[in-house]
Amino acid sequence: MPHSHYTTLISAANLHERLAAAPGSVLVFDCRFDLADPAAGESAFAAGHIPGAQYLHLDRDLSGAKTGKNGRHPLPDRAALVNTLAARGLNEGQQVVAYDAQGGSYAARLWWLLRWLGHDSVAVLDGGLQAWEAAGFALSTDAAPQPTKGNFTAGAPLQVTIDVQAVVRNLSTHELVVIDARAADRYRGENETIDPVGGHIPGARNRFFKDNLTADGRFKPAHTLREDFAAVIGGKTPEHVVLQCGSGVTACHNMLAMEIAGLHGAALYAGSWSEWCADPSRPVATGPNP
Repeated sequence: MPHSHYTTLISAANLHERLAAAPGSVLVFDCRFDLADPAAGESAFAAGHIPGAQYLHLDRDLSGAKTGKNGRHPLPDRAALVNTLAARGLNEGQQVVAYDAQGGSYAARLWWLLRWLGHDSVAVLDGGLQAWEAAGFALSTDAAPQPTKGNFTAGAPLQVTIDVQAVVRNLSTHELVVIDARAADRYRGENETIDPVGGHIPGARNRFFKDNLTADGRFKPAHTLREDFAAVIGGKTPEHVVLQCGSGVTACHNMLAMEIAGLHGAALYAGSWSEWCADPSRPVATGPNP
């Protein structure tokens, strides 16, 4: 019997069933991370993770080299990322499940990156590790298995990116609607503790990524997300939407929410606010949503 193919979310029950029935058919990656303590995710993984999962580190595995001008989490080199994932055992077409314990904010980065590499068999564990534990499923403290190198290669991207020059041009053309995934206070330019400058890209609208979730940390239903994003986007089509955040990570959460909602084709501005504000010649806006 062919296995179901998950491309946005997977429930804890469905993942548990899949791991029990055909453990080799799915590759599980733990993406837990803490911006304030970059070693915390790996420590948490060692203390208990979904059985068979491997750990991917946001800075080391899921980001590229920083220049001081290209943001805090630049996209990794495509070939390097392919090698990282193949070395972890990823094969062409294999189902990948990404999870974290932060509402999917880091797992969505891996989801987006795999789609950027042309791999659509990737889903985020809905509700994260908390949902897995709430369902009564066990954690493991075993070391990650030594994988056999997989045959994964990159295909045509399923996700679009946009560079800073295009965002600068949009300041005058207004062809695109830019959506900032950060918390409202950081968007307004208040309580900025991560980047050297507070504020947002002029004209950007705010959609805090946590607003994609219900109180239990699962994603809201597709119809709710569709209504929410329609209110932010206004009359623009998804192809005229650019998603950004502080460093191109939680913007992927908004991308996943749009995908769940059936709103396909938005672009990621990966450099995001941390790249934008690294150049003092670029304008900065403060205050609430326009």
